[in-house]
Amino acid sequence: MHWVIIWAALLWIMPIRVGAEPLVVSPAEKEIMLTGYTRGDATVTLASEVPGRVIRVNYSEGETIKDKPFCEIDTTFIDFQIQGTRQKISGIEAAIAQNESRVAYLKKEYERIDQLHQGDRATGVKRDSAQEEYQQAGLARRSLAAEKGALEVALRELMERKRRHDIRAPAGWVLVARMVEPGEMVAPNIPLGRATDFQKLVIPLSVSGEELSAIQALDEPFGATVDGVPATARINRINPEFDEKTRKLGIELILVDHGGPRRGGLRFTLPVALETQGVWVPRAAVIDRYENPRVRAKGAEAPVNILILGESNGHYIVADHPDLQVGTELAAP
Repeated sequence: MHWVIIWAALLWIMPIRVGAEPLVVSPAEKEIMLTGYTRGDATVTLASEVPGRVIRVNYSEGETIKDKPFCEIDTTFIDFQIQGTRQKISGIEAAIAQNESRVAYLKKEYERIDQLHQGDRATGVKRDSAQEEYQQAGLARRSLAAEKGALEVALRELMERKRRHDIRAPAGWVLVARMVEPGEMVAPNIPLGRATDFQKLVIPLSVSGEELSAIQALDEPFGATVDGVPATARINRINPEFDEKTRKLGIELILVDHGGPRRGGLRFTLPVALETQGVWVPRAAVIDRYENPRVRAKGAEAPVNILILGESNGHYIVADHPDLQVGTELAAP
């Protein structure tokens, strides 16, 4: 009775294999892990364009740049220059107003004498003298306007130089190096700090042409891990220059979705599949896989011996065999 029940159970289970996924020889692929480390998308060196004494440094290493400048240089002397230039402009404006009044007066005086001259009640010499005074006043007005324009240009230049006494970094970036303290004298073009953009994290990698093709074949954004946490990334840029020493290309990936910390040095891992020598054989089709591994093609009478080269994704990578062409369906052991 027990044997009948067991036999019935086997008959019930066996048809399940019929509908299972067929055991087929397929092109061999091996999965490798490309590993790199995150860094900020861009870094700028902070330096002064003007000499002077630093009166204030507003950020320390690791702090995020906000509205305030990174550091401020004393503006006392340029403030004096700005004040002096503004006073000169004010003086020129007063002179222009005075000249405008004189031009208006001389114009009326010339017109009056000209009318008298037309009525033979004033000499031509007097009329010419009035005309000359009127013209000279007009020329003086043009000269004052030009002088005022030059002073306004000088004032704009001074204001721009004063603006450059505040050394700024892009808002949202992080100060990663501080090389100046309040009270120090600084010179132009001397590095005073560095700021990095960690709002975007990138991963530089050095890959072979085959590895690059495998990455480009992935649907973007592709899955990866950052310090063991799932993330997504995409290709940011590819350097077409070939490194003859390493025989590799330099590429840069950028994280698209990452919920972890925003800093450099996070371990990034990307699995990619590369074609390799041999073929893929499902593990379920291998007979006596450890001692004398063999597989049997569906419909064939005898199995064939195989040489296992490795394992990948539930398959064995086996050496090429004339009876194991890609697409050959294998029988279950």
